[in-house]
Amino acid sequence: MSDHEKVLRDLDDDGVLLVTLNRPQRKNAFDDDQWDGLAAALNEAREDPKVAAVVLTGAGGDFSAGQDLTAFNASPEPRADGKASGYFGCVEAVFEFDKPLLGAARGVAVGGGCTLLVACDIVYVGKSARLRLPFANLGLVPEIASSYTLPSAIGRQRAAELFFTAEWIDADRAVETGMAARLFDDNVVLEETLRKAREIAQWPVRSLQEIKRTLMVAHREPIRRALEAENAAMARLAGSPENIEAVTAFIEKRDPDFKQFRK
Repeated sequence: MSDHEKVLRDLDDDGVLLVTLNRPQRKNAFDDDQWDGLAAALNEAREDPKVAAVVLTGAGGDFSAGQDLTAFNASPEPRADGKASGYFGCVEAVFEFDKPLLGAARGVAVGGGCTLLVACDIVYVGKSARLRLPFANLGLVPEIASSYTLPSAIGRQRAAELFFTAEWIDADRAVETGMAARLFDDNVVLEETLRKAREIAQWPVRSLQEIKRTLMVAHREPIRRALEAENAAMARLAGSPENIEAVTAFIEKRDPDFKQFRK
């Protein structure tokens, strides 16, 4: 399956581009092709004058289970083209995207799937949404600058609680904490998100871009520093004994044993 098949695009007459993560058999978990496909969709939408806003969703009943651990590479190093593709290239595309980005989520939004939602400008969730930041239980650290964007959005203590516990967050709590703006029934959450995107898209694109620029100006440098810190920490922890135990336990469908490393 090509990267374009793993990430579907549909531009309507109102200037709203629907981008759909399309690996439903893997709960839309990211492999390199899907990271590349999402980056391409955002980069091209940024340059396309016909696109006023983007709605990001997942095929099937889930938003995204994050990084596909069955395709997990213990090395955090980028591919031969440097950091221009894969996860690194996609994160750059997300934060360089200068038009409104809305997320519509049902089912699981875990790891990178959750932090990708945090990077959106507006998030709507269905009642089935279950979010999780499973970095501690993977022996890793936050990603997609969520170590900055989440505390900025919901407050340091709430963010710390969610990061340190890796607990599940249901749809009601996502709205209560401020991780999501509104809650809808599953069967209408995408429709309602598209409706809001069309409401936004009626205005001049240049105005929307400048509004987003003003909203982001105070955050760009902290986001850059957060990404640097996260990438450095990920390089130290990915492939560690704790991380290998976590991934092995996931594949073997058992609880990880981290106490063995405290001796």
